[in-house]
Amino acid sequence: MAIAYKRVLIKISGEALAAEKKTGYDFDFVGAVCEAVKRCVELGAQVGIVVGGGNFWRGVKDGGGKIERVSADRMGMLATAINCLALGDVFAQHGVTARVMTAVDIQGVGERYDTKKAIEYLESGCVVIFGCGTGHPFFSTDTAAALRAAEIRADAILLAKNIDGVYSDDPRKNPAAVKFDEISYADVLAQRLAVMDSTATSLAMDNDIPVVVFALAEPENIVRVLKGEKLGTLVK
Repeated sequence: MAIAYKRVLIKISGEALAAEKKTGYDFDFVGAVCEAVKRCVELGAQVGIVVGGGNFWRGVKDGGGKIERVSADRMGMLATAINCLALGDVFAQHGVTARVMTAVDIQGVGERYDTKKAIEYLESGCVVIFGCGTGHPFFSTDTAAALRAAEIRADAILLAKNIDGVYSDDPRKNPAAVKFDEISYADVLAQRLAVMDSTATSLAMDNDIPVVVFALAEPENIVRVLKGEKLGTLVK
């Protein structure tokens, strides 16, 4: 079966791994996500994943002014490493070979990120899970997703969120908010729409990487987007 994108970078938030629990893990849901990714690999896709850490720690937000920004962000990087280990283990249970690569050295968690090695893993059929963001404070995991997508020459970024697309306003607060089927990077930046942070959006725009924003509530949506089904919002 034909797929729309051969090599993809999936960005999954830490909160998504917790589902309704809000913190920690909903392992039934994590298993469903891993099974959907497995199907993508079976269809011939090469899959990289950047995972956030919000189910444990949200950097400067959780620091609440009590922890200096650099330390708060580094704590967030460590939270993503925890999630990388969890995903890697669940992938193994589903018969998928996954490699964890981290932006900082954490012996025993994963190997240090290397672009050429990551591409080798992808081409061999491994799922590559990128941890610790960019390895630098002041950069979100959204930016890490755009950066890794550019480095591995991904055909698209699949932005799996808690909302089913890009809206003109927050639909939870404004019932009149309009959902976009397609929108340009420039309009996302000009209208300050909550898709990715501005650094990530600019990076995707500069490297001409389309971003598909869709809801992860149904993990099967990952497969549907990969097949090219019109789902969520396409940013390009």
